[in-house]
Amino acid sequence: MSDITRAEVCIVACAEAFRGDGEILASPMGYTSMMGARLARLTFEPLLAMSDGVATLTGFGRSEEGRLTQTAEGWIPYRTIFDMVWHGRRHVMMGASQIDRFGNQNISMVGDFAQPKAQLIGARGAPGNTINHRTSYWVPTHNPQVFVPAVDFVCGIGNDRARALGKAARFHHLHRVITSLCVLDFETPDGSMRVRSLHPGVTLDEVKAATGFDLAVAPDLAESRLPNEAELAIIRTTLDPKGFAAKEIGS
Repeated sequence: MSDITRAEVCIVACAEAFRGDGEILASPMGYTSMMGARLARLTFEPLLAMSDGVATLTGFGRSEEGRLTQTAEGWIPYRTIFDMVWHGRRHVMMGASQIDRFGNQNISMVGDFAQPKAQLIGARGAPGNTINHRTSYWVPTHNPQVFVPAVDFVCGIGNDRARALGKAARFHHLHRVITSLCVLDFETPDGSMRVRSLHPGVTLDEVKAATGFDLAVAPDLAESRLPNEAELAIIRTTLDPKGFAAKEIGS
């Protein structure tokens, strides 16, 4: 399987972030993370629930031609999503225009608050997501402009701010950050970001050079898992036959 692409490794890494979640709502945001959640659902996490973003819980199967098919498994109007958020029955995988070493995330604006250089999509549901349930991030372009010493505006709450909130943040849980170069977690004494695995062909020096702050490194730093033959077949014939994930990470 020497022809496995970086994009396929990223899909598997996103899928692995949902391992062990069981029967909760998976909410991936971004093409690669969505393919990862679907791969998890089709293989090792069959109880994951996924929404079509409107009012239906969707299941997935394959047609005789190998195409992905969707089936309606339940009714979940948008207002019900908030009940799941407040009760912690959700794992969201958001994006990040900026993220710092403690996992504070920005998707709202870049620059000075009084006169920003760029207006982005706004905080959206990031504060409620990070304070109520497990949150991961998918970052298709790992560079110092995204991984910054301090975000310009806090949308998703990082581990340092969660500590300062005390009991109010008792359900706060930052899980994984998957990027085009590596997988990161926050399993350090101070809750700062740590390199968990490197994608094949990527060096630790490359990751450090692409990050605007010091990173901790897992003592058992490994190579990110490759898809097995069954997963690779699902990715190439069912989930991403046209290779759109590769375009998202620019390779």
